[in-house]
Amino acid sequence: MKPAPFKYLAPRGLKEAVGALREFGSEAKVLAGGQSLVPLLAMRLARPSVLVDLNRLRALSFVRRSSEEVTIGAMTRQREAERHRVVASKVPLLGEALRQIGHPQIRNRGTVGGSMAHADPSAELPAAASVLGASFLLVSERGERVVGCEEFFAGYLATALEPDELLAEIRFPVPPPGTGWAFCEVARRHGDFALVGVAVLLLPDGSGGCAGARVALTGVGAGPVRIPEAEAALSEARPGDGGGCAAAAVEAASIVRGAIDPPSDIHATSDYRRQLAGVLVERAVVQAAKRAGIHR
Repeated sequence: MKPAPFKYLAPRGLKEAVGALREFGSEAKVLAGGQSLVPLLAMRLARPSVLVDLNRLRALSFVRRSSEEVTIGAMTRQREAERHRVVASKVPLLGEALRQIGHPQIRNRGTVGGSMAHADPSAELPAAASVLGASFLLVSERGERVVGCEEFFAGYLATALEPDELLAEIRFPVPPPGTGWAFCEVARRHGDFALVGVAVLLLPDGSGGCAGARVALTGVGAGPVRIPEAEAALSEARPGDGGGCAAAAVEAASIVRGAIDPPSDIHATSDYRRQLAGVLVERAVVQAAKRAGIHR
């Protein structure tokens, strides 16, 4: 099939881009990497009156660091972020999640901001952003605002972006030194969206235990799903409790299985996804604990 007719705009600057969104509002769609939007256009599942192509906005393609956070421009290609030394050294969980997106050809065109704004519930980057506590800079002719993950991801393929707003950058807080991380997923074929994915961060307490934990899943809800009870179970265990890190991982996996209600579809049943989520939580927690030197 071919896309329905639309007006094509290719702004050369951010001011021109947000002006177009103000003028056309909900009639417009933003084109970043196009890895999700172009197939939707071709199948006429998306029929915008106006397409606003951001690929000339070079000012939105960057990776910057400060002492407290790594900031990535919305138009930064996923492959660039994946291979960037700042991402590798400061937010390695993000790099690990990026490597599991599709194939290199997809990541060569796909953008970090495009994946976030599309908000597919099976996508890797929203879960990584949720665990890392990322925030999002949204811009419009009305000004700027910064929103956190809980506000930004608003449901299935839905975000806090208003029709006249543009996602400009994503800010990732740098985890404390020694933090352990892992991102594990299972897909039917290499390059497919994951049936379930799990992101884990573990903060060591300096004595072989865990001072804090964050767990988020993909593919089990309408967006990235945090499991506070599993995080609390991992954080509250102490060295000498017995069973070591593996026992804490098993407990967290059990809590996750009881907390989620994943959907069934042609690829997997709800029960399969629930069981798989537990298995991946165990794997991710053990891997993150090794990286953090947690041995309780």
